[in-house]
Amino acid sequence: MRKPLVVLTAVLVAASACAPGSGGSKPKTTAPSAVSTDVAKAGPVTLTVWDQEVLGGQNEQMNKLNAAFHAKYPNVTIKRVSRSFSDLEKTLRLALSGGNPPDVVEANQGYGIMAALVKAGALMPLDPYEQAYGFRKRFPAGLTQLNSVSAGGKAIGSGSLYGVAMTGEAVGIYYNTDKLAKLGLKPPATWAEFEQDLATAKSKGETPIYLANLEKFPGIHEFGVLLGQTTGKDKLRDLVFGRGGAWTDPSVVQAAQQLADWAKKGYFPSEVNAAKYNDSPAPFAKGEGVFLIGGPWFAADLQKKMGDKVRYLLPPPAQAGGAPAATLGGPGLPLAITAKSKHPDVAAAYLNFMTSPQAMDVVTQTGGLAALPPASAQPTSAVGRDLSAAWKTASDKDILVPYLDYSTTTFLDTLGGVLQEIIAGKKTAQQGMQDAQRDYAAFLAKR
Repeated sequence: MRKPLVVLTAVLVAASACAPGSGGSKPKTTAPSAVSTDVAKAGPVTLTVWDQEVLGGQNEQMNKLNAAFHAKYPNVTIKRVSRSFSDLEKTLRLALSGGNPPDVVEANQGYGIMAALVKAGALMPLDPYEQAYGFRKRFPAGLTQLNSVSAGGKAIGSGSLYGVAMTGEAVGIYYNTDKLAKLGLKPPATWAEFEQDLATAKSKGETPIYLANLEKFPGIHEFGVLLGQTTGKDKLRDLVFGRGGAWTDPSVVQAAQQLADWAKKGYFPSEVNAAKYNDSPAPFAKGEGVFLIGGPWFAADLQKKMGDKVRYLLPPPAQAGGAPAATLGGPGLPLAITAKSKHPDVAAAYLNFMTSPQAMDVVTQTGGLAALPPASAQPTSAVGRDLSAAWKTASDKDILVPYLDYSTTTFLDTLGGVLQEIIAGKKTAQQGMQDAQRDYAAFLAKR
């Protein structure tokens, strides 16, 4: 698998112009005065790790890697705490401010979590471990930049490295091959064909797109794919990093209106805003939905349930053979060391192990999309090969746009809530984007 995310370098070079709001304590920049890589000499250690890898393939990946780390270092016991993405987001800051925080956490990139934790002095910079493990040399510049935060949490995309990611992500479209065949359809080669397939599926009694949006954030994936068609990568990157544009711009509102239209036409399940996102593979595998918009996190569970009847493609281009459309993506949630960890050297060794070529083998073998080239493993399933090829295309063609919620400290809740209301028909696209812009403008005014 090709080294990913080199393409994000240009996206993040100017990100230092962005800064969060005021408040918070001065970040902790101190680190162990002497770094030790001899884990065995650390004595008996219990390393507490918080992650959000709760889906089947992700959970299997973490369990296997944690067991392998313990086998290599029998003196270290991994105490794993796994939570859903939403639960982790809600509890992480409180846990890290307490007296007994975990040693390693998955801290979402952007201003809402990683930059806020850096500002609060809750995460340890990986600088002291750079000579020992060479994290920056191991990863492409784009990946390390997105996992970097400047002093005081003032800017993402520059400064010290605070995390390393095991996986890569690109939001695309899963499809049920049996459903397409019964409908007399082929995988869409253009966006117009995709839109027509949605209409055909609905007219023949099928749910065109399965979406479970109880937690509010899932709808951001659908919205991001639509934005890739109406807005383009450069404008989206500028918008996310506060370099220009507004969420009320016509092309942005157009994407929100298309999302509203999809909902009004019945392209989503009737219980769209009441179903849990992590449960999505089960109903989709049972035939609810012809398409499912998401990233590699669904692949292992879908493959186990559907075999080669599930496939994946990037959002189709506007014209056959044309330039690929922009889509959301980047590194998966990075592993970071907490500032209050009692075992930072062991935690650093854990990060090193979890991003080794051998670990990338495990990620690949459990159906994930490895952030770095595996030692030897290659995808064996059809959907795994689809994902690998899509990742290469997304990197080669420079179409990945950072997740929209990185834009402000509160945008995950704000934008997610807005989109949920638009889908439910409680707000118009214009009204919803005005709400999003108010959050965005308030954030930019404080930077």
